[in-house]
Amino acid sequence: MKANDFIDALSGFKQRGMARKVGKFFKGNDGKTKDFGVAFGAVFKLAKTCKSMSLPEVNKLLDSDYYQVRMGAVAIMDFKARDKKTSEKERKALFDLYLARHDRLNNWDFPDRAAPSVIGRYLEDKPREILYELANSKDVWERRTAIVSTGHFIRRGEVDETFRLAEILRKDDSEYIQKAVGSWIREAGKKDPGRLVAFLEEYAATLPRITLRYAVEKLDKDTKKYFMQLGKS
Repeated sequence: MKANDFIDALSGFKQRGMARKVGKFFKGNDGKTKDFGVAFGAVFKLAKTCKSMSLPEVNKLLDSDYYQVRMGAVAIMDFKARDKKTSEKERKALFDLYLARHDRLNNWDFPDRAAPSVIGRYLEDKPREILYELANSKDVWERRTAIVSTGHFIRRGEVDETFRLAEILRKDDSEYIQKAVGSWIREAGKKDPGRLVAFLEEYAATLPRITLRYAVEKLDKDTKKYFMQLGKS
């Protein structure tokens, strides 16, 4: 399937009155992104059937000013990366494309959809310096990619990278990083509760309130209360 074929097929899922103000979900500030009038469930359903699309065609989808079309591209990349049949060469190409077109991945849900599989999965057995470069980027979505990518490591029981990146990002002034840090250390804490508690003992008093709320969400009542009170100090 070509990029234009994907867009034509996606048009078939349009619903009258479905189009809404893109700002309801899209939090980027490019001033160009528009709503396509299609539910995301339809985007993902179509994308799953298109995981054989060539990366040059996926790249064309990333050029679109339509939110759902770009999400379609990101979802195709995600499905490709999740496929066990995908070769190492193809994984590298996906990794490179994601990083090269990060300018088009300018919303919180783009990294959340594909960073663990496209970035994290590729880095599973490789040096991970790129995550620290992204964590120190001026671009909020690159910083979000850094922490969200560790979701792949967490699923494998590896939490070191998550907490190291959380230390770098713990004072970030963007709510999209504050929420991500809280969410991902919470998930890492399910694998290693002691590591989460140690992190919170050291940093709870200085973490943004929203980060702390997300981080303690799954802790028992008394432990949660303890850390929330530390956060008030």
